Order: sequence, then C-alpha cells, then structure tokens
Amino acid sequence: MKRNKNLLIAAVAVLAGISAAEAQKFAYVDTDYVLLHLQEYADAQSELNQLAIDWQVEIETKIQSIERLELAYRAERVLLTAEMRAKREEEISTKRLEARELQKSKFGVDGELFQKRQELIQPVQDQVFEELKDIASGSGYMVVFDKSNQSNMLYTNPKYDISDRLIKALGYVPGETLESDTKEGDEGKSLKDKAKDAMEKGKGTATDRMRGAASGGMRGGNTVNSKGKN
Repeated sequence: MKRNKNLLIAAVAVLAGISAAEAQKFAYVDTDYVLLHLQEYADAQSELNQLAIDWQVEIETKIQSIERLELAYRAERVLLTAEMRAKREEEISTKRLEARELQKSKFGVDGELFQKRQELIQPVQDQVFEELKDIASGSGYMVVFDKSNQSNMLYTNPKYDISDRLIKALGYVPGETLESDTKEGDEGKSLKDKAKDAMEKGKGTATDRMRGAASGGMRGGNTVNSKGKN
C-alpha cells in the first residue's frame, strides 16, 4: 500500500514537471539576420569600414616614409660620422615608435575604431533589444535564444524562430536585407564579420609592413636601433 502511494506521488510529480515544462515558452532569433535589415546598422558599418581604410592608409604612409629613411641611411652610412649615424638611427627609431603607437591608438583593443564601433553600433543593438524585450514580455517567453554565429544551438525548429516578427516590429520587411556589393570571398559573411575583417586588415597589414622594414634593416647588416660604431 505504501509502495503504491509512493508510486502515485512520483507519477504526480512527473506530470507536474511535464506540465510546468510545457507551460514555459521559448523562442529564438538570428540577430545577424535581423541586423542585415537595419539601415542604421548598414550605415554604421560603412562608416567603420571607411575609418579603418583611412587609418590604414595613414599608418602605411608613415611606414613608407620610414622605409625611405632607412634606405637612404644604409646607402650613406659609410660616409657618416659616429655622431651623425647615432642621430639618424634615433630619428628612424622614433618614427617607427610613432607608427606603432598610431597603429595601437587606431586598431588596438581600446583604440579609436573599437570606441567608434561602440558609439555607432550600441544604439542599434539597444533598439533591437528593446523591441525583442517587448515581444518576449507580450508573448510570455521565458527565454529567447540567439542562433547567430558561434552559438551553441545545434538544432532549431523554425516554428520557434521569431526573427521575422522582430524585423517587422522594427519597421522593416523580412527578407529585404541591405547586404550588397559582396566581394569575392565575402559570400555568406555578415556585416559584423566584414567590419571585423576590415579592422584586422588595417591592423595586420601595418604590422607586416613594420616587420618588413625592421628586417630590411637587419639584412643590410646594420640594426637601426643600435648606436653606431666606427
């Protein structure tokens, strides 16, 4: 009798758990897809990409100037006194340091491009979040997941996707994305990925050129950082 009672209690608990689980409502969105519909987001990404290109050009211009100074120095070194060599080497070292500092200030972790991205992108993300919060609150969703890149969602049932609903709430038409002018190799990339690529290109290209300039000095048999000797 006691055993039957325990089984009944267990069955009731299981049923109660199932009922509670069924009562909980879940949904998901693809924020990458949603953001592709927003003109403000597209404009922000275009501005960020152009800033990255402009700063990259500025940095490379400095690096080219350093390269010319190093080439001239290597050609004239044998004709210079120790004092003149030291002065030229210090000038080149100072300019190389300035180029590195400029690169860091523009493309570093807390650099101007990162801060500009926060300034331009954060308001758009806040707008999306507020609309999503209203939808979740009005529909009684316990949790809304994000299936955009690098999410851990291995499977999603399309009937729980509320991305299009969110897009409509933001005042746009689902499917009318603003991603255009796709370059070769960029197919399938989100606007966020493209902005990241531009940042990495600006940072990586400048770094490579600086390394090349430094190694060129080494190949010439003279290190610009060292003080000249007779």
